Amino acid sequence: MEEPLREEQSPRTDLTLFSQKIDTIKQQISSVVVGQERVVDLMLTTILANGHILLEGVPGVAKTLLARLTARLIDADFSRIQFTPDLMPSDVLGTSVFNMKSGEFDFRRGPVFADMILVDEINRAPAKTQAALFEVMEERQVSIDGNTYQMGDLYTIIATQNPVEQEGTYKLPEAQLDRFLMKITLDYPSLEEEIRILQRHHTNARLVKLDEVRPVIARDELLALRGYMDRVYVEESLLRYIALIVQQTRTSKAVYLGASPRAAVGMLQAAKAFALMQGRDFVVPEDIKFVSPYIMQHRLILTAEAEMEGHTPLKVTQRLIDKVEVPK
Repeated sequence: MEEPLREEQSPRTDLTLFSQKIDTIKQQISSVVVGQERVVDLMLTTILANGHILLEGVPGVAKTLLARLTARLIDADFSRIQFTPDLMPSDVLGTSVFNMKSGEFDFRRGPVFADMILVDEINRAPAKTQAALFEVMEERQVSIDGNTYQMGDLYTIIATQNPVEQEGTYKLPEAQLDRFLMKITLDYPSLEEEIRILQRHHTNARLVKLDEVRPVIARDELLALRGYMDRVYVEESLLRYIALIVQQTRTSKAVYLGASPRAAVGMLQAAKAFALMQGRDFVVPEDIKFVSPYIMQHRLILTAEAEMEGHTPLKVTQRLIDKVEVPK
């Protein structure tokens, strides 16, 4: 798709510096993690689009490492919460402690008060702890003992979960999954990537340690880049393209519950963020096609017949996207 003509020519946004920063972040990640380029692109897109991320994969595919590394490359406050079956909401949000000197209760903030929060194995905590986390994800604030505490502008949650282990886990309800802008699945590495991993370990080439990684982009720079989202140009035909994709999920015989308007808005925001990452201030259909499957796959509920036939939400989503005519 060629660069669109604007009816009202506005000053072009110079994204060269930010594109260089994004490329540097990708290079830093590749120096520690082999492969997963698609996952990195999707994670950075979600952070830029002011959304939360759910990483899903079997143990050992570098979910936690990738989340920690990404957060470390952004110069912002970072915290990690290991979800366990005995974790209470106060362990996440914080609690009021009586101060003997002042005779009053002081609020001690929990680990959820940070810019970037890694929630490891989110499906291991009971429902009440999950609900406490999802409330702050949606409202970007915490209300405790009648007081409201606001989160920062950069507030982003990166959660991980294991799809195969069922014992001692609590499945996330659909309404809570909807809080995540994207669900990203980490697959096994390819043969070539596996060989590179083994070579790094064998030759001790894993010299770049997580503690040695330095931030690439400052908090204010990332917020400034988010501010450019409103300047990204989207043609009317592309808005219709997004709406048609969402409509497909509501009429497909393979889908019991289709995508909501929130998913459509998420597709628009993520497409604009991905365009910015490519150094463009306009969206093309390929941007929408790239982000849409990962925005919709955790929001769709398939029919029993589709599941018995071996279909997955991701495959169904990609098939529905392909049915919609791409704008010229």
